[in-house]
Amino acid sequence: MSQAFVREGDEQSLSEIAPTINALIRFLTLENGGIRVYEKRTDTDSAGNTLHTMSNGLTYGKDQNGRWEIKQ
Repeated sequence: MSQAFVREGDEQSLSEIAPTINALIRFLTLENGGIRVYEKRTDTDSAGNTLHTMSNGLTYGKDQNGRWEIKQ
């Protein structure tokens, strides 16, 4: 995404977006220059948290506060 078209303060971070899969997809698509990012797989970790493996090669989940984060 070109920084020339983003006003200062308009950028969001991963932890600031709504805790829904649609919001995650929208955010990742924007970060990917408008090329659609989609969910490839959903898993559950040993603690019972839902993990979303996305087409960008990363896995995302929510922290204990319900905010999105990249999982290992």
